[in-house]
Amino acid sequence: MRSISRDRAILGDAALQAFGRSLAEQDLSPITARGYLHDLGKFRGWLEREAGAQPRDLRRVTAVDLVNYRQHLLRTERLKAATINRKLQAIKKLFGWALLKGLVKGNVAREVRFVRVAERLRPKGLTEPEVQSLLRAAGQTRHGLAKRNYALIELLLETGLRVGEAADLHIDDVDLHDRSGVVRVREGKGRKQREVPLNSAARRALKLYLKSREPVREEDHLFLSERGGQPLSLRTIQATVSDLARRAKITRFAVSAHSMRHSFALRFLRRHPGKLVELAALLGHESLDTTAVYTRPSAEDLAADVEEGGE
Repeated sequence: MRSISRDRAILGDAALQAFGRSLAEQDLSPITARGYLHDLGKFRGWLEREAGAQPRDLRRVTAVDLVNYRQHLLRTERLKAATINRKLQAIKKLFGWALLKGLVKGNVAREVRFVRVAERLRPKGLTEPEVQSLLRAAGQTRHGLAKRNYALIELLLETGLRVGEAADLHIDDVDLHDRSGVVRVREGKGRKQREVPLNSAARRALKLYLKSREPVREEDHLFLSERGGQPLSLRTIQATVSDLARRAKITRFAVSAHSMRHSFALRFLRRHPGKLVELAALLGHESLDTTAVYTRPSAEDLAADVEEGGE
């Protein structure tokens, strides 16, 4: 692989690969690192189109270029503020790294502002009848997958794990006892570890599923695919949840695997009002501000308030 010389700081494959290696050394999840590199590839393409398909030297990129790119994302691609800010964050990280490595003389990205984001409404979660419908659909899955799908939905609903965290679980990450249980997330977001208790419903579903798989090895993945016994991929989990929601006839909103995490958080706060610190620990949030989104009004709440005011 070619080295990056200080006299030719081209935003090319070598630079992005070196930056990617630096991300791997930081406290970032692999998914976040891949997202940054993907966003920077898009930025490079835009720069080259603006420069007539010529490779761009990082030292010649100006704050005006970055502002123009910000406007391109906002007005031409019409992306959401959160998506634009994620792309700008990747650029800011790149220039911070390039300055540290002596590839640029100044960090022009520091002057570019993020797009202001309106306060988020409370995420949508499943109601109790919808939860029961989803579990019923999971338990009626054909081809011998009922126990697996039921255990998967119970785990997501009762722990709030991210879908990637669930996909990465191995059997030895789960402790199941008669009156207690815990699931260990060995590498969550930010590469942080945490333990989440398993209630009786989740323990019972997991025990039934694992019993159907006997014999099992501790090093095996917890959830396996239908064919070949391969680990259940993140995409397959997402597709499974969406298909089960369709079978359960849940049409109030588009249910995704991440909806299970929202549902867990909302159900937890209904049962334990005010326990934001505890919820943040269970979800693996670094900041209470992130968890506080579950205490905000929902779109339905605001609509009801407006309707009430018109009476």
